[in-house]
Amino acid sequence: MINTSLRVLAAVTLLALPALAAGPAHAAPPAPAPHRLALTDAIKALPLAAESREGYQRTSFKHWIDEDHDRCSTRAEVLIAESRTEPVIEARCKVISGTWFSYYDGQTATDPKGLDIDHMVPLAEAWDSGASQWSPARRQDYANDLDAERSLVAVTAKTNRSKADQDPAQWLPPLADARCTYAADWTATKLRWSLTADKTEVTKLQELAEGCGRQEVEYVPAPEDTITV
Repeated sequence: MINTSLRVLAAVTLLALPALAAGPAHAAPPAPAPHRLALTDAIKALPLAAESREGYQRTSFKHWIDEDHDRCSTRAEVLIAESRTEPVIEARCKVISGTWFSYYDGQTATDPKGLDIDHMVPLAEAWDSGASQWSPARRQDYANDLDAERSLVAVTAKTNRSKADQDPAQWLPPLADARCTYAADWTATKLRWSLTADKTEVTKLQELAEGCGRQEVEYVPAPEDTITV
């Protein structure tokens, strides 16, 4: 009787094992909640500091990488994500057509050759504002930031090149209706990456915010840089 009871117990235990094994070994950590601030409050949260471009080289920011090894570069990933119609993609993730809205100037494009992928806060501006102290790995993460929707944006090459490496005190989107969104996106990117702002930049952002009503800024802080330079 004892042996029979033990066999029954063992059988029940074995039957339970597959169910236990089927569960995940570790639960995935919850995604961090985004910070949401009124634009005026978000601008106040920007760390104020003078800028320095000493030592800047564009090559300090390795960009348009294929981080997930799916043959799609960061540029291609943005084009695919932002196309308002199903994009046509050839071998090796070459995007050849789609429909894109360039919000800086309100233009619609169907040929990706006429588009640039703009770093919301240009690489040189990021360098001036604190990225000069980052590790190369963090600068690469910044230059290929696909985890924040507005860090990288597809816009007409003409407007991107007119913007170049200027901040809002020096350049704003030619489409007036885009400027509140642009101010929010700029501020969100700087807060996400803990970048500083200078006085003229903050003053211009504050002027813009006065006409932006209840415009909000939403961002998730980027992971900290664990390597010192």
